[in-house]
Amino acid sequence: MAIHITNSDYHSPAGKIGWLARVAPGLVFYMKMVRIVMGDSRAVRQELYTDDRWILGSRRIARALESVGIRINVENTASFIDLPSPCVFAGNHMSVLETFVLPGIIQPYRNITFVVKDKLLTYPIFKDVIAARRPIVVGRVNPRRDLEIVLKEGVKRLQASSSVMLFPQPTRDPVFIPAHFNSLGVKLARRAGVPVIPIAIKSNAWGIGRWIKDFGKISPQIPVHFAFGDPITVTGNGRAAQEKIVRFISGKLVEWGMGEKS
Repeated sequence: MAIHITNSDYHSPAGKIGWLARVAPGLVFYMKMVRIVMGDSRAVRQELYTDDRWILGSRRIARALESVGIRINVENTASFIDLPSPCVFAGNHMSVLETFVLPGIIQPYRNITFVVKDKLLTYPIFKDVIAARRPIVVGRVNPRRDLEIVLKEGVKRLQASSSVMLFPQPTRDPVFIPAHFNSLGVKLARRAGVPVIPIAIKSNAWGIGRWIKDFGKISPQIPVHFAFGDPITVTGNGRAAQEKIVRFISGKLVEWGMGEKS
């Protein structure tokens, strides 16, 4: 099974890629992805969609990506595996790939709740699976209202020992713009009295579609990277913690050959 993490890191093993996957990686991957999601949606309707099923579906998506040649790299999962408390994960949002793959990395070791846009709950097939995970839902229209929802619901989940994963950007972007990365994660961590863990994400192997945003070009030649930072304790007004998160993400993206926009 893909994404079996040992020694705090994971790197996709080399594997044979079929001729059709080499010629049409997007076609092969999306056929597999839709089949996986449809099976999970059916499990939800049959009231069989457990945490283990969520993990399995996420890892099957990762394996489908690897089956067309995409290499996935994960660094420093020890930062949250060994953590004695729940936490807030705050990462840059580059594509839809991370929302599919991160549950298979984090959930085996730590219960997690995602903050998602309300529009995701209207997508055919996908909405069943998303709703089954009881996400924190925001509208992305009224920032003040979204802040109130995330702080109120986020604290409840954290007090119930569920960590919270959020992407503090207005939208997915293949380029990291620090000015667009808000401090929502830091605010939630400070309110709940838990640490925040930054996640640097490079997932542009799954592109943003021109007509359907979630179905973009699949580029096997582009490696996928997830790097978890060490836990950050939020003190004072949280500005120092926010700066640490931004520096970590920016530094990793530069290390992976991607810069940022100011």
